[in-house]
Amino acid sequence: MSSQRRQVAVTIHPLRPAALEAAAEFVTGINARGLTCLASVEDLERLAERVPGADLRELDGEDGSSCELVVVFGGDGNILRAAEWALPRHVPVLGVNLGHVGFLAELESSQVPALIERVAHADYDVEERMTIDTVVRASRGGEELWRSFAINEVSVEKLARERMIEVLVRLDDRPLSRWATDGVLVSTPTGSTAYAFSAHGPVIWPDLSALLLVPLSAHALFARPLVLGEHTVVSIEVLPGGGPGGVVWCDGRRSTDVTGGEEIVATRGEHRLRVARTSEQPFVNRLVRKFGLPVDGWRGAAERDAAHAQ
Repeated sequence: MSSQRRQVAVTIHPLRPAALEAAAEFVTGINARGLTCLASVEDLERLAERVPGADLRELDGEDGSSCELVVVFGGDGNILRAAEWALPRHVPVLGVNLGHVGFLAELESSQVPALIERVAHADYDVEERMTIDTVVRASRGGEELWRSFAINEVSVEKLARERMIEVLVRLDDRPLSRWATDGVLVSTPTGSTAYAFSAHGPVIWPDLSALLLVPLSAHALFARPLVLGEHTVVSIEVLPGGGPGGVVWCDGRRSTDVTGGEEIVATRGEHRLRVARTSEQPFVNRLVRKFGLPVDGWRGAAERDAAHAQ
């Protein structure tokens, strides 16, 4: 039987003292239960200063084979950052939120003591989320110029504020529409509550496998968001003569410029994001809580206020 200690990775929001405080509490507790913590060079230095003598090892360069979980202190943006390491290694990610919307995050920072026990006993479930693979080509079907993945969305956006970008969108190699637009999003169900939501796209339950296509302020008779099958191949061709070109963003973290004639192809991702969950909270509950939805509506709220006034 192997005597190697179990390993859990930790990532911390770089600008929030509360994230470091919560992470330090977690490291102290999880070390006391016989687990080693892995962290990036930057996070390692911060934690070592905050928790002297902690059982910490450097995460960079690890192949992921001995890491069972990545615990992220800082919300959805930090989860997207941690996923760059975790996704190709198939390591689950568990987010600890710090007071923002945090749809991917599972727990609040006040729940760290409970989290320590859950992780120590491997008492959590893992769900899988679809991702998007994106390829930029020099021309339609031409040489590959750039490749990345997205957990939330890939967006093609105009470079110049005063000029729209001209694109031709194809689905499964068949033309859909030509748009003069601020941009186009291709989103996962996970991303339907992120950028796509702000662009008036529909919310898609995260256990579905589908792609969401959302034009951004397109000048066209038909410019509605579309929910597509998971195997749909979305091609966005940047048309020549439509201004200075555009920029492709994956999750707002990785980007490349594109010019007229180049093609952006988005397909279902090879890897699936593994998200650790400590509860079976239905997504509708998460939706209501995160967005503060008025379940009673204005009519119910008025009746409740009238009852309190009596």
